[in-house]
Amino acid sequence: MIIPRDQYASIMEVMPILCVDVIIQNPDGEYLLVRRANEPLKGQWWVIGGRVLKGETLKEAASRKMREEVGLQADSFDLIGYYEDAFENHPYSRSTPQHSVSIVFATSVEHNPKVRLDEQSSEWKFSKELPKRFRVTFIGNSKLT
Repeated sequence: MIIPRDQYASIMEVMPILCVDVIIQNPDGEYLLVRRANEPLKGQWWVIGGRVLKGETLKEAASRKMREEVGLQADSFDLIGYYEDAFENHPYSRSTPQHSVSIVFATSVEHNPKVRLDEQSSEWKFSKELPKRFRVTFIGNSKLT
């Protein structure tokens, strides 16, 4: 269920937003990044992801975001950690920073995937490095290859 825009903006004023982020790697160990078209982080390279919807499991959210944002599917998602941040700029021009807590998953794709971007991103690329600001706190023995 999608929360109406005004209600969601009010919620963001008083609560952190639960999100998923998906680190997608190709066989060369490169990361799929998208250039964000919206706040927060508009114009910056980032991994795909977004908020978890009510009634949706974390893995279902990761799968949905992957399908919606880049038109790809994965057979499995490995839980690797979390990322937490407060963004000064967010889509609703509010006075308080947007506080997001993202559960981070990793998955893989084949060489030359057929990426299809939605309106949230302006372009995509594979990169040897993740964005510097994307500071994942790993859990257990999780590692990226």
